[in-house]
Amino acid sequence: MRTLIPVRIGPAVVDVAVPPGPSPALPGVRMAGFRGCAHSTLDLQVVPYPELTLFVDFGDALLVDDASGRQQRGTIVVGLGPGSVRGSAREADCLQIRLSPPVAHAVFGGSSELGGTVTGLDDLWGSEAARFQEQLREAGSWEGRFALAQAMLARRCEAGRRLDPEVGFVWRRMMGTGGQTRVEYLADEVGWSRKRLWSRFRTQVGLTPKQAAKLIRFDSAVRRLAAGHSAASAAADGGFVDQSHLSRDVKDFTGMTPAAVAHASWLAVDDIAWPTRNISPRPQAPLRRR
Repeated sequence: MRTLIPVRIGPAVVDVAVPPGPSPALPGVRMAGFRGCAHSTLDLQVVPYPELTLFVDFGDALLVDDASGRQQRGTIVVGLGPGSVRGSAREADCLQIRLSPPVAHAVFGGSSELGGTVTGLDDLWGSEAARFQEQLREAGSWEGRFALAQAMLARRCEAGRRLDPEVGFVWRRMMGTGGQTRVEYLADEVGWSRKRLWSRFRTQVGLTPKQAAKLIRFDSAVRRLAAGHSAASAAADGGFVDQSHLSRDVKDFTGMTPAAVAHASWLAVDDIAWPTRNISPRPQAPLRRR
């Protein structure tokens, strides 16, 4: 495992740990460990992305508020495209696992109820959730935690339900094109009617194809904004009609402007924790001598 890397998130400095190797041991699963503390409570708004997130909190210090006003602690799952979800804590000692929808469908026994929601893992796994958290806590080291989590997820993925091949194909095509392929074209590619694709995709992924494409485009644009690209450039590269279209989607997902989301504290760890999603920083013009 790489050495713990300190990252500043707002007023806090958090050590980030990631598994070794250039690629995830289990395709569709990425994970990182976070440990640190702040002099005051750290409040983070979750910026949505096209993966589900499993938080395993070892210190019972993380408090998550969802759009309905519910507050949850412990081990929770944040679904695709959540509304206003915030996390707060003064100390961090947690494992964050991101799962692609095909993997999440198998691991969580079907993910239609997870579209845009925050759910306790015990609601999905029953008593196995508590055993899983306790095993991870007892492991102590990040290497041990990563290995245990990989083994558990691999077992559940192997035994779980698969997406329809057509749904899996459409999801991969959406991701591959940055959400810029029309749904009717995708339905034609898999030989389904638009209505059937809409229904099966919504049931198995948790979002409609249109919502999923919107989330994927948003994610791509936000990564560009965080890398220093202008809103106009991010809109053009991301398949938005214009900059106003991008601004509306950013506000729908986060309640923020593109300029504000570009500096969101939630994105501060991306270069370290989730390097496979990096986008090259905007090239800087050379300095001119006076």
